[in-house]
Amino acid sequence: MTRFAPIPASLPATVPFVGPETLERQRGKPFGARLGANENGFGPSPRAIRAMQDAVSQVWKYGDAPSHDLRHALAARLGAAPENIVIGEGIDGLLGVLVRLMIAPGDAVVTSEGAYPTFNYHVTGYAGVLHKAPYRDDREDPQALIDLAHRTGARMVYLANPDNPMGSWHSGPTITAMLDGLPRDCLLVLDEAYAEFAPRDAIPDIAPDDPRVIRMRTFSKAYGLAGARIGYAIGAPDLIAGFDRIRNHFGVNSIAQAGALAALADTDWLAHVQDQVATARDRIGQIARQNGLTALPSATNFVAVDTGRDGTYAANLVRALQDRGVFIRMPGVAPLNRCIRISCGPAQELDLLSVVLPKALDDLNAG
Repeated sequence: MTRFAPIPASLPATVPFVGPETLERQRGKPFGARLGANENGFGPSPRAIRAMQDAVSQVWKYGDAPSHDLRHALAARLGAAPENIVIGEGIDGLLGVLVRLMIAPGDAVVTSEGAYPTFNYHVTGYAGVLHKAPYRDDREDPQALIDLAHRTGARMVYLANPDNPMGSWHSGPTITAMLDGLPRDCLLVLDEAYAEFAPRDAIPDIAPDDPRVIRMRTFSKAYGLAGARIGYAIGAPDLIAGFDRIRNHFGVNSIAQAGALAALADTDWLAHVQDQVATARDRIGQIARQNGLTALPSATNFVAVDTGRDGTYAANLVRALQDRGVFIRMPGVAPLNRCIRISCGPAQELDLLSVVLPKALDDLNAG
């Protein structure tokens, strides 16, 4: 076989997430409720759909490499300069470029045990060394991350606010205080994929050109463009300019750029989605309570539901629901893995969940 380079040769062949399509092929039929990937089941703005349809005839062209129009629109919305913003293939793609830009083999990187695994995937892929702090009270623990960064000499610290997989969040002042506590040369990677669903006081007041932090945002969640693969990062101009040294300059296609630009302008649709998500969160909580489970507070478009048991029980419940046509997921690390994670979705999909969940629990408990 062809010889790999040393770093990838040393790694296992892993996939951070098994997609629902793969699971559907394995089971031989589609899911009736797709509630496991934190997608926006309420769909993108109709204006975004029209913009993408109009862009199809021009797809023979490469996308605008600097995403000029979208960067300028985001800058105006955020009170930033275009030089503070880089567009990429979703947060996952931006995280990969950031790690490649900042981490040399052997460099220490701090995250939380059980936090978003794709970040870990990138760090390991570039031979960084991960150090993990435990969650505290079902939330990432800023002080533990700070302490671990000092002990390890970390180059970067990752924190998601609001958090995936638990839906928990910290206040903005807690995040800004974290910046003051980190080592001088340590960069905070602040993943704000769910910012549009968060309480206003959860979003920190941080200057766009603060060199201590880079903030990651996406059009995949509230804007409903997960399949278009488009997101952005906000940071100091020198850091943002560094992306141009190594990023895939034509990685964001023209159709995605057109859709994101139109979605950003449609504030009415965003408000509609936010209302639908809030209603769905309440419904998931109600379904959980009706079945003797506990829905944890959430500032995202999903709800972590505490089974009151252990990870084995929760994993069996995930499989039992998938066997009955409901796709959900669960955290992968104890004690978080006592929970299942249910994405907010349309009423008919939650109706199916409400029907099959008690049956899955009855079968599981009887077994």
